Amino acid sequence: MSLETYLEELADPQQPLVASKLTNLSNLRADEMPHFGSAWASTGLERRRQVISRLADLAEDNVELNFDGVFVNGLGDPDVDIRLACVRALWEHEGRDLIAALVEMMRSDKDARVRAEAALALGRYVVKAEFEDLRPSDASVIDDALREVMTDESEVLEVRARALESLGSCSEEWVTPVIEKAYGGPERRLRISAVHAMGRNCDSRWLSTVIRELSSDDAEMRFEAAGACGSLGDEGALSHLVPLLDDEDREVQEAAIQALGQIGGGRAKEALEECLSRGGPRVRDACLAALDEMDFEEDPLGFRFHG
Repeated sequence: MSLETYLEELADPQQPLVASKLTNLSNLRADEMPHFGSAWASTGLERRRQVISRLADLAEDNVELNFDGVFVNGLGDPDVDIRLACVRALWEHEGRDLIAALVEMMRSDKDARVRAEAALALGRYVVKAEFEDLRPSDASVIDDALREVMTDESEVLEVRARALESLGSCSEEWVTPVIEKAYGGPERRLRISAVHAMGRNCDSRWLSTVIRELSSDDAEMRFEAAGACGSLGDEGALSHLVPLLDDEDREVQEAAIQALGQIGGGRAKEALEECLSRGGPRVRDACLAALDEMDFEEDPLGFRFHG
């Protein structure tokens, strides 16, 4: 079936969305995009939403399928839910062709959810820059845009928080006071994201702060602090993480388990094995995943999954 013929079928809401046919939209060529864009614009809203949802599921299940052309096109869709879904669906796309679009969406999309998601998506480019896998000019554009949004007090807190989290991966000196100011400020949302950013910053200067927040009364803060401890990878956090294996909040408990797996070592392994013997199915699965990660880090060639 030609692309043109399939696009006519795709636009018809009475036609079922068959997975084998949706693969026609994988790896669209540059010369096919104008025709696709025109057909997409004349497709009904609910149908467009259904297509994006199905394509995202297919791409997640099959790494050989690539619908990035469709998702990039969807970044300009008039429907906010489609724009949001397309930003999320492009989570593995690291081409520089996406940078300008994400920066523009973060700065000016009408919906705060989309602006926040774009800010979060830019974080993967910050990581690429740290590994010198991004042009310095691109890194500068992204850092400046994230910093501008983060410090804009007229912006919605969620958007600023996501920008801060993305900036956490940047090792430039100016990032430290930005994190410190957010953490020391009055806004709970920014304080929590500051702790998240501390973990992404991978600087031991933050260790005492994130350890202190492990005993916070706020479950979300404990969750982020546990994750930050795992990212920092310092064994000094182990004795403070172990009590969270019995935390009343299940997500905090699982974050602590994951952190122990990231830090590794004999003490962490002992704590995870003890937790494994007394936890429920979900805790057991989390402990096994953490132990698997430890085994892999210790001996990548001899790694075996737990049965």
